Amino acid sequence: MNREAKIYIAGHKGMVGSAIARKLQSLDYSNIIGKSSKELDLRIQRDVNAFFEVEKPDIVIDAAARVGGIMANQTYPYPFLMENLQIQNNLIDASIKHDVEKFIFLGSSCIYPKLAPQPIKEEYLLTSPLESSNEWYAIAKIAGVKACEAIRRQYGKDYVSLMPTNLYGPYDNFDLETSHVLPAMIRKFHEAKINGNRPVELWGSGSPMREFLHVDDMAEAVVFALENKLEDNLYNVGTGKDLSIKDLALLIQDTVGHKGEIIWDATKPDGTPRKLLDVSKLAREGWRAKIRLEEGIKNTYRWFLEHQDSFKEVKF
Repeated sequence: MNREAKIYIAGHKGMVGSAIARKLQSLDYSNIIGKSSKELDLRIQRDVNAFFEVEKPDIVIDAAARVGGIMANQTYPYPFLMENLQIQNNLIDASIKHDVEKFIFLGSSCIYPKLAPQPIKEEYLLTSPLESSNEWYAIAKIAGVKACEAIRRQYGKDYVSLMPTNLYGPYDNFDLETSHVLPAMIRKFHEAKINGNRPVELWGSGSPMREFLHVDDMAEAVVFALENKLEDNLYNVGTGKDLSIKDLALLIQDTVGHKGEIIWDATKPDGTPRKLLDVSKLAREGWRAKIRLEEGIKNTYRWFLEHQDSFKEVKF
């Protein structure tokens, strides 16, 4: 891969986009571009096309999305569907119109059926109903996967979709109303600890099984896809290992040092019973995750403590 190729990272200030930017910079890629949402609203097709006309990127990495946990998805179903469709469709369409040869589309493991056989293979896509608590986001991401597949089939361009499992790490979202389970737990246990080790209430039964991938591993996978021509259009990205939400809570509680009680609110939804990705397809191509969950949570908690009051912006 030419280190001087112009690489546009959509969503470069988010958790995933910033990790990708840091990784590329560490490898001496010298022509990385990005625009904040204030500078470029990816929901507006006219503005996206104008940006591509001026910048003419060689490679596009789509790490931009409206994201959130179960509460956010259930509260705001329409924007989770429509805004994600707008963002990705504008980026994909502008890329094909402006002859971008390589496009990496990032989605989520929630694209797979709620009751898919475990571990989940890429071929299980669209074989049965989705999990209702996040189907709006999932449907948008499925459309993106299919758009990239269609371009690959019709035009022969190297457009590939990477579907990560649950991501966490530096620059995560720790807002309790919109965050995912792992960062939400870190914040809840931390605040309970500093307020006299008060009890921590968590949603659901704690029984669902989940897999977690550190965002730095995800960035490594993106660079691997960037530097190699993968044979297929869709790849899972994960560790291939999972644990129960209850065990995750105990691990985070121990890492944070919280000594209080954990209360499980079984009236709240659990979501999908289990969601473990089969990562053998990308492993056959030559990539595997490296960061152990225990190490990753410690790293993320340290970052949280250092950045509670202000999140630093990525600079190019």
